[in-house]
Amino acid sequence: MKKIIDNIEVNFDLRGEDNGGDTLVVLLHGWGSNIKLFDNLLNLVSVRFPVVALDMPGFGDTSEPAEPWDVGNYTDFVIKFIDSFNFKKIILLGHSFGGRVIIKMLTERKTDFEVLKIILVDSAGIKPKKTFKQKLRQRIFKIGKAIFTFKPVSNLFPDAIDNWRKKFGSADYNNASEIMKNTLVKTVNEDLTENLSRITQDTLLIWGDNDMATPISDGRLMEKLIKNSGLVTLQGAGHYSFLEQQFTFNRVIASYLDINI
Repeated sequence: MKKIIDNIEVNFDLRGEDNGGDTLVVLLHGWGSNIKLFDNLLNLVSVRFPVVALDMPGFGDTSEPAEPWDVGNYTDFVIKFIDSFNFKKIILLGHSFGGRVIIKMLTERKTDFEVLKIILVDSAGIKPKKTFKQKLRQRIFKIGKAIFTFKPVSNLFPDAIDNWRKKFGSADYNNASEIMKNTLVKTVNEDLTENLSRITQDTLLIWGDNDMATPISDGRLMEKLIKNSGLVTLQGAGHYSFLEQQFTFNRVIASYLDINI
């Protein structure tokens, strides 16, 4: 399905709209992902609730923003998307970057709808402390960048700076367009740790104990800082715990949302 929000054609999947519920469940994917990974979850939730997942701008089949965005831009966009469905009661589920957007929404924005519950799955939002190795790697990159952008050197080796970025950049960064590269830098560097204590909604945290992108320590810290929260750990799962331990994940969600399966 498609609709236009702020001149951006949004790709989304809406299910369960005919079951008469007054609460809409909204699924927000992580960085570099899209709604296809939510297919199983859409089927599960739609048994009881109308549920929608959208490809956020720059991902899946939704076009990129015209300029680099930060978390606030994505948050405002998602609010407008939700408003377009005219539901006054919302349940939010966010994986990774989607969780970051939810944290921002609940603590820095006013909405016309009421958020009843939130589910944060391997959520981003806590800026990790850099290890010595990461700090050294960043320092080497900055030195190399300074050398390769020096005009006499760049004239001799015009592709050197691009190759240097590819060597030191993450896969997400290297695979992105220029707009999305700058967007990634803006979003990753925002630390929302201080926002967590301002979340008042009932919160379910679900984490893979082997998550290397947003480690389980982030989940434990969120459980400590968010007043009405509880953490479920999925053993043997990584950053995509909702896929890697789908059977257990589905049963946790069904129990939390009172869905008969």
